[in-house]
Amino acid sequence: MPAHPTLQLDPDLARFIAGGVSINAGSASATGVPSLCRAFGCRVEPDAGRITVFFAAPQAADLVRDATRSGALAVVFSEPPTHRTVQIKGRDARLAPLGEGDLACVNAYRAAFAQCLVFLGFTEVMVRTLLDCPDEALVALTFTPSALFNSTPGAQAGTPLIPALMPPPAAGAP
Repeated sequence: MPAHPTLQLDPDLARFIAGGVSINAGSASATGVPSLCRAFGCRVEPDAGRITVFFAAPQAADLVRDATRSGALAVVFSEPPTHRTVQIKGRDARLAPLGEGDLACVNAYRAAFAQCLVFLGFTEVMVRTLLDCPDEALVALTFTPSALFNSTPGAQAGTPLIPALMPPPAAGAP
């Protein structure tokens, strides 16, 4: 497969998607049946040009199957108080082992998302229950962004976000 340029997320966008936003991901089966799942945080690897998204394996089984078979993954990051929403698509999704610091990343996400929703009147217990999953049941999908869209409701919804392109990683690079 030929290497494609990697979309480089600007630092503000990287902070936004790794913060206390609502994260949902989707893919589809070979016959077009959609698979969707709420995520439990993400890690942005600016040097590698990759995003890793964390899920509860039992709830994400269809999504993981579909995304790893086709490589197609769309992830929506939405900030509940403002409705600011960004969609990032990839074509090379694959299962990845959880790395050092990933559990801390998931726990930080849970706390940040709970704080975001508490501000809107939800209880922290309710939010933490929504995001409850034993550590050993977490799985990670990693992908290279191939398209970014403004999905915030309004006149600009659906418009592409055009970040700087960077060259693909060198052969054999992680």
